[in-house]
Formats: sequence, structure tokens, C-alpha cells
Amino acid sequence: MPFQKVQSEKLSTSVVRQIEQLILRGILRPGERLPAERDLAERLGVSRPSLRDAVAELQCEGLLTTKAGSGVYVAEVLGNAFSPALTRLFASHDEAMFDYLSFRRDMEGLAAERAARLGSESDMKVIQTIFDKMVEAHNRNKGDEEARLDAEFHMAIIEASHNVVMLHMLRSMFDLLRQGVFYNRQIMFHQRTTREAILDQHRMINNALQERDPAGARAAVEAHLSYVETCLSDQKKAEKNEAIARQRLEHENARL
Repeated sequence: MPFQKVQSEKLSTSVVRQIEQLILRGILRPGERLPAERDLAERLGVSRPSLRDAVAELQCEGLLTTKAGSGVYVAEVLGNAFSPALTRLFASHDEAMFDYLSFRRDMEGLAAERAARLGSESDMKVIQTIFDKMVEAHNRNKGDEEARLDAEFHMAIIEASHNVVMLHMLRSMFDLLRQGVFYNRQIMFHQRTTREAILDQHRMINNALQERDPAGARAAVEAHLSYVETCLSDQKKAEKNEAIARQRLEHENARL
């Protein structure tokens, strides 16, 4: 018979499994500092030696790292989604920007649909809280803060989809977005009409999620990212037209 005796698990092994699960689910994030040893041991209900054994094992696995005089941190387990050479190519070719937005539209539309179906009440509260902060930043004309909250809003939806592969893949992609590899997000949040439209679109996304409308949530996310794509396309055309106009002006001045 294919059965084996059940063996009791070491406390340190239980701690390892719990921390691994928290990292996998995206609850503990890369670069996040763990509580102090005494506090964490009390929270987990284990001895400090058992906790030290677990931390040592997780360090060997490359999931935790220790900074002298600072504490224990979640390692940068995401790494770089793309090589530096490919990242430079992305930054210098518009084709990559539009493909990136198309990829996001497909993946985030699916994430929103899943979030509306599978997200917990706590997930919905997190999304609502971030949206409320976004409204506050908008009303105070804080474009940079609104741009930061925009990214948090989208990541909260992805987290609420409860798919760990999608979560870590898209979190890595969002890091490139924050670095401005694909386009400068801040520009959009310093244009009044664009900011108003984007806030309304986020409101529609949030409403569909809070109402548990999977199809509506997916459609709202897809419409929002299509709008962003149109705005960026118009911006690229305007920049090209401005460059041509300057060339003409310089040419005319040279003739005079």
C-alpha cells in the first residue's frame, strides 16, 4: 500500500513553509524588512533558536538576506525580467511600448475578471482605499503621488486575482514601468484633461470590482489601457510634428 507513517515536522520547517508561502503569495515583498527576531518569534509561537534555523535555511535558498546592523529582509527574488541589453532596446523602440500596453491590457483584463470573482472582502477594501487616496491626490493636484497610486491600484487588482505566477510576472513588469523604461507616466498625470479621464476610468474599474461584475471589470480595464495607448500614440505624433516644425523654422531662418 502506498502509505507512509506521518512524521511530526520540526518547528523551524513549519516556519520556513509559512515564510515561503508569504513570499510566494506576494504578501512579503522583495526588499521588505522582517520584524525583529524576538517579535517575529512571538508572532510565530516558536523559540528564537528555531526561528534562527528557519532564517538560515531561507537564506541558503536565496529568499532572505541579512543586512549588518539592520535586520533580515526579503531578497530581491524577482531579479530582472529582461537582460539590460533587452531593456535598452525596449526603451529606444516605440514598438516595445505599444506591445507592452497590449500585453498589459490582456493580462490585467484577465486579472480584473478574476479579482471580481475570486477576490476577498479584504482585497476589495484595499482596492477601495487606494482609489480613495488617488481621488485625494487628484483633488490636491499631486500628479506624482497620483501616478504612484495608479501603479498601486493596478497591482492591488493583480494581487486580488490570486494567481501567484501572474502576480510575480506583472510585478516585475511594473518595476520597468516605474523606471520609465517604456514611457514617462508622470507626463500623463500633469495634463489636466488626461488626469480627469484616467480618474474616471479608475472609478469605473473600482465600481465594477466592488459590485463583483467580472465582465464589467475586464471591460473597464481594457478600455482604460486602450485610452492610455491612444494618448501615448497622440503624444508621439505631436513630438514628431514638433520636430518637423522646428526643422522647417530653422531652414526658413537660415534662408533669410
